[in-house]
Amino acid sequence: MEVKRMTARLLVTKLGSVSEVTRSEALAELRLMTKHDAESRLIVAEAGAIPYLEETLYSSSHDSQDNAAAILLNISISSRAALMSTRGLLDAISHVLRHHATNSSPFAVQSSAATLHSLLVDDSYRPLIGAKRDIVYSLIEIIKRPNSPPRSVKDALKALFGIALFPPNRASLIGLGAVAALFSMVLKDGRVGILEDATAVIAQIAGCEESEREFWKVSGAKVLVDLLDVGTGSSERIKENAVGALLNLVRCGGGGAVKEVTGMGPGAVEGIRDVVENGSAKGKSKGIALLKIVESGAKEWDFAV
Repeated sequence: MEVKRMTARLLVTKLGSVSEVTRSEALAELRLMTKHDAESRLIVAEAGAIPYLEETLYSSSHDSQDNAAAILLNISISSRAALMSTRGLLDAISHVLRHHATNSSPFAVQSSAATLHSLLVDDSYRPLIGAKRDIVYSLIEIIKRPNSPPRSVKDALKALFGIALFPPNRASLIGLGAVAALFSMVLKDGRVGILEDATAVIAQIAGCEESEREFWKVSGAKVLVDLLDVGTGSSERIKENAVGALLNLVRCGGGGAVKEVTGMGPGAVEGIRDVVENGSAKGKSKGIALLKIVESGAKEWDFAV
């Protein structure tokens, strides 16, 4: 253990070198160290690496930016508090994400979004990260951009999902254009993994009062109903997400949402039944609740799940 501490301190000292070569070599070694040795992640953080890594995210060198972003991601797996207690870290991550289409390296963008997702596992950080509108906006821009690498899109979606798990963040996501961006992906992107992640975020965002109007603008309820239709061949996870989104939309919306949901065709109802019969425990319970609404014609609602 002491050898690891001495190695970490030496490498961190090199991060402050005036020699770019020395800094680059130290970054590469720290990246390998934190990748292969989970125990070293906290040690590297305690050695004072995080402020140097944060500064390196602003670097014009893609190699340095890549290594710094990767180390931060590795540290976030084991030592989230060390990252969140570092002043300016979220601003540095925001810088990488904001320049996703220009100066930032694709790998650094991917790693930075993944770091956010890792941090958002801790529910106490969801309000803090969700309050950073520049971060939320950049994540939405990443999923909107047609040429964004698939891995960046997936990590951005996972980060948005973590942000949306904190209910007060949902209105902010809607205000920054998340609904249109997400439904555009559902309609245009045929990659199953991407669709599953996108519909998971949609299901969360549907759980606020502001959702009904925005979903109506993009025919969101109709799109979700179509995903439930057995003829579309949606995966089980996509159907579960669609059920969750429609249920949240009815719970939080008004009469318009209820009318759209209760007007489902037989194919969609069959899709809900499939979720009830074959879905996860949570999916089954949501499917039962949604099926009650559809079958009762919304005359008597029972939202108990």
